[in-house]
Amino acid sequence: MNKVILMGRLTRDPEVRYTQTNNTLVASFSLAVNRRFARQGEERNADFFNIVAWSKTGEFCSKYFKKGQQVGVIGRLQTRTWDDQNGTKHYITEVVAEEAYFADSKRDGSAGSGDSAFDSAFGSTAPGAMDGAPEFEVSASDDLPF
Repeated sequence: MNKVILMGRLTRDPEVRYTQTNNTLVASFSLAVNRRFARQGEERNADFFNIVAWSKTGEFCSKYFKKGQQVGVIGRLQTRTWDDQNGTKHYITEVVAEEAYFADSKRDGSAGSGDSAFDSAFGSTAPGAMDGAPEFEVSASDDLPF
């Protein structure tokens, strides 16, 4: 079984492009997911995952997701390769999003969040957060570290 469930913050706004063959929408973005634990005296680390969303899911992500927003993604892991114009082979592993949800709490003022199917299935508390409090607050004026 190939199933990936992630909750994290977008490191940038989704980038949209269309396939050349049948003009299908593809949205790409990166998700910073905090690791559950940190060593004492050290900051918590995050892992960064490349996400690709196709068609309707990609359209939803490109329209409603913004940098810094906490989202949930359910999908599958995929590895692909390609050769560049110099003949160098490149490999990439990414998550193909099959479902995408808002994961910010209602008190953050995010539209459509808090009562999503993702929250119902997995809870809205960020990994490692206590009593439902967010791990950190992000405002529009903040410069994000990623």
